[in-house]
Amino acid sequence: DVLNVFMCTGFTRDTNQYFTKPSPVEVGDYIEFLAETDLLVSASCCPQGDVSMACGGGGEPVCYPLGVEVYKLEDGLLQEKGWSPSGVSGYKGKHGLPSYSLACTTASG
Repeated sequence: DVLNVFMCTGFTRDTNQYFTKPSPVEVGDYIEFLAETDLLVSASCCPQGDVSMACGGGGEPVCYPLGVEVYKLEDGLLQEKGWSPSGVSGYKGKHGLPSYSLACTTASG
């Protein structure tokens, strides 16, 4: 799965067109994640660089460094602070869309 962070993109409400805007991130901004299981993670910066500039729009994109720090917590630390594991997700893989039954017909020739 892909998780875009520090990136401002979406679809317009009126025309459903994809858009990108300059990132509101400032130097020193960060996100902390807590992994509840072992993970294999890859981090990358968008090869386009500054997504506020259209792909192929001319000019050189501006790229900034990305720092990653990984910490191993002392055993039992989270439980001492009242943390408990998350329950099993109820996600059904439908991205929030309702289920529809579609009839499929074929033309024989």
